[in-house]
Amino acid sequence: MTGLDSVDAAVAVLPPVALDELLARAELLTRLDRKYVLPLADLPVVLGGLDTGVRVLEIDGERDFGYRSRYFDTPQLHGYLGAARGRRRRFKLRIRTYLDSGLEFLEVKTRGPRGTTVKDRVPYEGDGRSLDGTARAYVDTVLAGAGIDSRALRFVPVLTTTYRRTTLLLPADGSRLTVDTGLAWALPDGSRVLRACDLTSDRAVVETKAGRAGSGADRLLWSLGHRPCTVSKYGTGLAALRPELPAHRWLPVLRRHFPTALDTTVDTAFGTTLNTPHGSPA
Repeated sequence: MTGLDSVDAAVAVLPPVALDELLARAELLTRLDRKYVLPLADLPVVLGGLDTGVRVLEIDGERDFGYRSRYFDTPQLHGYLGAARGRRRRFKLRIRTYLDSGLEFLEVKTRGPRGTTVKDRVPYEGDGRSLDGTARAYVDTVLAGAGIDSRALRFVPVLTTTYRRTTLLLPADGSRLTVDTGLAWALPDGSRVLRACDLTSDRAVVETKAGRAGSGADRLLWSLGHRPCTVSKYGTGLAALRPELPAHRWLPVLRRHFPTALDTTVDTAFGTTLNTPHGSPA
């Protein structure tokens, strides 16, 4: 049995929760996110140690769902650099696609008080490669509410991520826990692709979405020796694929969990492997 098989077995015994109930009880568009990178072998212990009453999102009999996020930023990477340099007023902009249903949302993430994450989103209808007038007006309005004047900025696609996600409802404190596996990053033109399974086959990104005090899942993870780490699918992926960018914020997680990402990237345009030490021109 592989590590992923053992995770699937642990999830299979949990009672289900429907999407409507999950959103009603734990939508948490304003929350404090804590992220952990765990070996898959540790996940069954974590899942088995959660409080009683934990339920897993199930839709049409499925408990594991495909996600794709297309991230937009300025050509100068205002969003990326804002996060890399720890700026208070920063943003993340993406079109999220739920691959199993085809539903798409335009999402804007900003920083709230005391380190919280505020996510605003609306349904999206478009080609996924650009922001039409309505989408652009929504982005500008949300960012203005966060104190960011984006009217003079131009947004372009800069990164695509795909992964599989399992979502748990933790009813004791109204929080959520997500488990992401099969993570892959790609530049918009497809010239460079990085798959986490090519770097290490036994890692999952676990994220808790709760209030500032943390959830029961956080306390369980802490008791098992796991600590939150600075891992952003956008920041970490772009740092790995574009080694010329400043990346000190994400280097610890890359070195610990995805060390070969710092010097090995697949160039799909030429079918070769690029060995580019981080910080050198790509």
